[in-house]
Amino acid sequence: MDVGFGRNKKEQLEPVRARVTGKIPTWLQGMLLRNGPGMHTVGETRYNHWFDGLALLHSFTIRDGEVYYRSKYLRSDTYNANVEANRIVVSEFGTMAYPDPCKNIFSKAFSYLSHTIPDFTDNCLINIMKCGEDFYATTETNYIRKINPQTLETLEKVDYRKYVAVNVATSHPHYDAAGNVLNMGTSIVDKGKTKYVIFKIPATVPEDRKKGKSPLKHTEVFCSIPSRSLLSPSYYHSFGFTENYIIFLEQPFKLDILKMATAYIRGVTWASCLAFHREDKTYIHIVDQRTRKPMPTKFYTDPMVVFHHVNAYEEDGCLLFDVVAYEDSSLYQLFYLANLNQDFEEHSRLTSVPVLRRFAVPLHAAQDAEVGSNLIKLTSTTARALKEKDNQVYCQPELLYEGLELPRINYAHNGKRYRYVFAAEVQWSPIPTKRQSCATMWWTPRIKGNRPTQCLPSRISPSQAERVELKLGRLIFFVKILFVEHLLYPRDNAKCCAVTCP
Repeated sequence: MDVGFGRNKKEQLEPVRARVTGKIPTWLQGMLLRNGPGMHTVGETRYNHWFDGLALLHSFTIRDGEVYYRSKYLRSDTYNANVEANRIVVSEFGTMAYPDPCKNIFSKAFSYLSHTIPDFTDNCLINIMKCGEDFYATTETNYIRKINPQTLETLEKVDYRKYVAVNVATSHPHYDAAGNVLNMGTSIVDKGKTKYVIFKIPATVPEDRKKGKSPLKHTEVFCSIPSRSLLSPSYYHSFGFTENYIIFLEQPFKLDILKMATAYIRGVTWASCLAFHREDKTYIHIVDQRTRKPMPTKFYTDPMVVFHHVNAYEEDGCLLFDVVAYEDSSLYQLFYLANLNQDFEEHSRLTSVPVLRRFAVPLHAAQDAEVGSNLIKLTSTTARALKEKDNQVYCQPELLYEGLELPRINYAHNGKRYRYVFAAEVQWSPIPTKRQSCATMWWTPRIKGNRPTQCLPSRISPSQAERVELKLGRLIFFVKILFVEHLLYPRDNAKCCAVTCP
């Protein structure tokens, strides 16, 4: 197990041609950029959590039926400081870095004070964001790093706080039809309030202000939602989006700000300040993009933890959104390296299984509807929204599929009705990227009229890839120990093939 999750990965600085099994269609040209953790040991020190590892950028250049792969560590301030000191000196969410025991008392005191109101890491290891003509590696702090997509060189460090008052932000922004970026972040105890901020970065800079200006300088607050708790805001990893609405789940997976401020002194990690409150509800906030205001109806559902929204769309006066949901926060605990390297099967049995759930929310709640009545009249889903007293609506999801994660859709269908989800099948195996057990799948509803009657998973292994032609086809990338958040989605009539990289 240590081979898979604990070993540092080598950079592939020069492009190397990958082995292609099958045939890549001639129309597929371009570059796929990904990132993820790559280094978990620095000198004699080691990160505690797999998600803490130093970011390793990957690029797959596809042209003329060939794929060329390269990788390079993000030269963040965090990376540079750690490598220079030959030890972990910048704290990550699951790993607290403490001063060198040889440092004097004043240096140690400064370290303690600086962690009370921490300056978070710029180890941007989660996603790649396109902003205007630029590309940025992102994480869940207030920092993003501009990169050169051709060479994977690390460029400017950007602090969201210069443009919008957020302490943390998601790594899964959305893009509207004009190419504008919409993202969310949390503003913690700013002017006595904690709120969730939706902000918009324009795709282009106005002509009269274009010279030397980045679109980031024109970031605007789109809407804000007050947190239900001043000192315990909800953790969230993504949000939903349609042409007219934004969906935000305020889930009972919360960050205790007071505990976080004293974590360093108490000798615990920031991650230990996150807790799942199973006695609480999950509140569903719907923001109307036309008015830039949340809907007044109070929608809620049972306690759950969602990392990934899949897609959302509007249908006959209802808003439907699909998420991958867990019953608790045990997934995060599973990925501590100690759990991955020892008794993985035992720990995985205690981890809740991700379930693809579909929720339906009425956009025009009937005021005269009886308490207890179902406000969803659609025939395309069994999801329900039950009216309660005091302008509240309890939402019961339709369970679509059990055991998938890291969802991806054809983004041309984002915010619209869609049929396919491309995702990784979740099987708690000691080596999830081992070739014979690395199965991918998609979800395909059979349609009878407007009603999906069955969800059909399709699976394929690398050994089968060259022999199977699927209805839509897909490219499957196999990189040793690469485990990133998104898969590549296919185009119609594409043959299935596998790409194996060093």
